[in-house]
Amino acid sequence: MNHLPRLARCGLMLAVTALLSACASQAVTPPQGSRAAAIDVPAIQRPDGETPQWWFRNGAAQAVQASAQANARGQKAKNVIVFLGDGMSIPTIAAAHVYAGQRKGVDGESYRLSFEQFPFSALSRTYETDQQTPDSAGTMTAIMTGVKTRGGFIGVSQVPRRQDCAASKGQELVTTLELAAAAGMSTGAITTTRITHATPAATYGHLPERNWEVDAELTPEAKAQGCKDFAAQLVDFPAIDGLTVAMGGGRTEFMPAGETDPEYANKVGQRLDGRDLIAEWRAKHPGGAYVWNDKQLKALDLAHTPRLLGLFEPSHMNFEHERAKDKAGEPSLAEMTASAIEVLKQNPNGFFLMVEGGRIDHALHAGNAYRALDETAAFADAVSAALAHTDPADTLIVVTADHSHTMTFAGYPKRGNGILDVVKGHTDSYDEEGGAGMARDAAGKPYTTLGFANGPGYTGASNRQPEGSKRYPHNPSEYEHISKGRPDLSKVDTTDPDYMQESIVPLKAETHGGEDVAVFANGPGAQAFHGEIEQNAIFHVIVQHSPLIRAELCKLGSCNADGVPVDRPAYQAWLKQVNTPAVKQ
Repeated sequence: MNHLPRLARCGLMLAVTALLSACASQAVTPPQGSRAAAIDVPAIQRPDGETPQWWFRNGAAQAVQASAQANARGQKAKNVIVFLGDGMSIPTIAAAHVYAGQRKGVDGESYRLSFEQFPFSALSRTYETDQQTPDSAGTMTAIMTGVKTRGGFIGVSQVPRRQDCAASKGQELVTTLELAAAAGMSTGAITTTRITHATPAATYGHLPERNWEVDAELTPEAKAQGCKDFAAQLVDFPAIDGLTVAMGGGRTEFMPAGETDPEYANKVGQRLDGRDLIAEWRAKHPGGAYVWNDKQLKALDLAHTPRLLGLFEPSHMNFEHERAKDKAGEPSLAEMTASAIEVLKQNPNGFFLMVEGGRIDHALHAGNAYRALDETAAFADAVSAALAHTDPADTLIVVTADHSHTMTFAGYPKRGNGILDVVKGHTDSYDEEGGAGMARDAAGKPYTTLGFANGPGYTGASNRQPEGSKRYPHNPSEYEHISKGRPDLSKVDTTDPDYMQESIVPLKAETHGGEDVAVFANGPGAQAFHGEIEQNAIFHVIVQHSPLIRAELCKLGSCNADGVPVDRPAYQAWLKQVNTPAVKQ
């Protein structure tokens, strides 16, 4: 297209953009000559017309159109891996590849993380049905079910009110992982957060409240109405035989109240119902392996391990920066990924795996760029591990984020400037030797390349730390009192791992951002990821290129005459079907 005049190129780009966005409000007509069938998506009067069924059909329409434009509909994926960098905004990716390159002693600006080398990419719109800036629950539900929903909802449509357990019955949404399990594929979910946290829970759970991770957190009304916490849902997974692999943190949520944690004498189980879910899992899967430290994981013969449950911390796993200091030892996300694939690939039907770099989000909320970039680099290492243990000819790998954050990458630092350093090399600032020196603000003070629009890095005084630069970790209750003033960073080591970047607005925790996030794809069907899509369309692209998952959806009449899933299946009806004796045999 470069040979076209500039105005012609712009006109063509505008036309393509218009075509891509058309499916958001009207029926989709595929390009002439395409074999893809048109999917009727009725026009809506926002917001009342945005029903769960409308979102499902809308996502299917986008996937069909994208596949037709990329000639990718005929490609088939035996295995699917979804990598979710929680909160991994585009500025985070950009800063992380500079960080990773500089850490290796190479040019950081041109360095590419593993997934940045994928041949296909897109942008994903992350808003939820009730929020411009979303949370992890509703966004991951969209990715896993093909239906956008409210903030705080996991595996449930937008229809009920939050925490209304009774009203959520019948509004559950079937997930990709559940479909894969029912189709006879192996399944897995691994994370650096608690395995019951929002992102991993959205692969197997269904509740109108993301915080119901353990029964102690359920309201009396929710318990009376039959809602079950996410830890119990994981072990009681109703579709066929449950998750093949589950690894992450959150150990005490599976332990009965009062039972001492095997690693920390001051940590005890949280369950008030008396259930020992770890013991129940072992009884349910007598040939499986339960591990709680790195040494136990490394001792397994993974190629002959049929099931694997790994719970490596009482709560979230350690940040990568602190992982080596863990007394019992924790595996890295890359090691968990490689281990999970070795277990999952035993199934000739293939597998579905979700891998979350969950602590990227936590570091950003804490206003600590170092840990956020370090976690992103570790996440990229996990993608490399997946590439090394799979065949790109039969494995679709999708890397994306659920939402963004407010970290900024700004100023005019010179090429090669340390990504965590103050801005140096600004053309309007010179040091005593006449060379380019530190850039300075209007008050004459240096500033860093990375900063935050809001969060705990506000430099005014609090009741815990004095006015000036803040240190990680901060106490969430610190910001009861603030005062004005920016610190002089000329004598501050902003590259220290515990330095907290400045924020403009003082908050106890930095918030998410509302802009689009990136999608990177490799393998069968990856070409369908291009342009700008709604986040729920990710599910539909995956389903339309995974034959076994698509066939499972079609069993309940969810597909049109062309075999494209366009009708959201009723969860309870689907569950009844997959758990019949005939299917289980």
